[in-house]
Amino acid sequence: MINSQELDVLRQALDILEDGAAGLPGFTPELDTDAVGQVLADVARRMQDNFPYFHPLYAGQMLKPPHPVARIAYALSLWVNPNNHALDGGRASSAMEKECIADIGRIFGWDAPLGHLAGGGTMANLEALWVAGRERPGKQVIASEMAHYTHGRISEVLGVPFAAVRVDAQGRMDVDAVEQHLATGDVGTVVVTMGTTGLGVADPLVDILALRERYDFRIHADAAYGGYFALASETGAATRAALAAMREADSIVIDPHKHGLQPYGCGCVLFRDPGVGRFYRHDSPYTYFSSGDMHLGEITLECSRPGASAVALWATHRLLPPVAGGEFAAGLDASLRAARRLWRELGDSDGYLPLGEPELDIVVYAAN
Repeated sequence: MINSQELDVLRQALDILEDGAAGLPGFTPELDTDAVGQVLADVARRMQDNFPYFHPLYAGQMLKPPHPVARIAYALSLWVNPNNHALDGGRASSAMEKECIADIGRIFGWDAPLGHLAGGGTMANLEALWVAGRERPGKQVIASEMAHYTHGRISEVLGVPFAAVRVDAQGRMDVDAVEQHLATGDVGTVVVTMGTTGLGVADPLVDILALRERYDFRIHADAAYGGYFALASETGAATRAALAAMREADSIVIDPHKHGLQPYGCGCVLFRDPGVGRFYRHDSPYTYFSSGDMHLGEITLECSRPGASAVALWATHRLLPPVAGGEFAAGLDASLRAARRLWRELGDSDGYLPLGEPELDIVVYAAN
């Protein structure tokens, strides 16, 4: 279960990190190793109550084990404990986060998006809908019946009217129903889901973009689950077109702690128009004084945020660049093939009844 080589690599990296403080007076914090060891032994025993989610035989919820480089980089950063709210709290990790945002933006064809990492998809979607509400005050948010339940709850928190739109037989947002809502003139934002958590299908973004030529509304792409598949080469034609069309959305949410191989929690929100940063504007003279460069805290609703998430993601991007045709993209294609193989094998069995062929890597089936 535990690969001791990871611990060796971490130890080597910690030695390099410590070299950076060689000019400071020596200091070793006191540690009661016996007491700490007893507590950690209790922690280890309590943690045995979790399933080994990383194991190939685990098939259940959407739990994605982090890549070893992400796990090690995250642990390494905890010896510094950077806070990416302000540059004073996380100089190196803030720079890493900005580079990661540029990397993720390029997945969708965006060269200079405004964005940042977040605690997860819920917080990232909240920020996207908050900005949407500022851009379209008083207007309704609509999402499909298969969209994640948080959109309705977020809208309630923000005091924004919300409506669920019916889906077609494949579980995708029904375009005719969307237009019926738009025709009322009350809709300010349409949330399209790029990979529903229930069925793993992508809403017909291409058709919804066509509606934007006749109606005035924002498009938010909730790609928390399926966003990384924009790099894959083995998606179906309709799915590939929908994922490629995300470049025309106004905002995108993607979760690196899903297919991005990151530890929890690591979400990401991106805005195509950096000008929406004006909605975040606030003054904190006791925080933002060390540099004229942008502090990430100036474009987030969250305050203290773990720089460790950025360090882990940056390390993963260096090892496995998120680009089409690379090793990371090949892993996504392997995941697609595995889902389709499982679907076929379930169909050949007597005990199970698979439903629609998987569009991404979620396989839906029932006992026969």
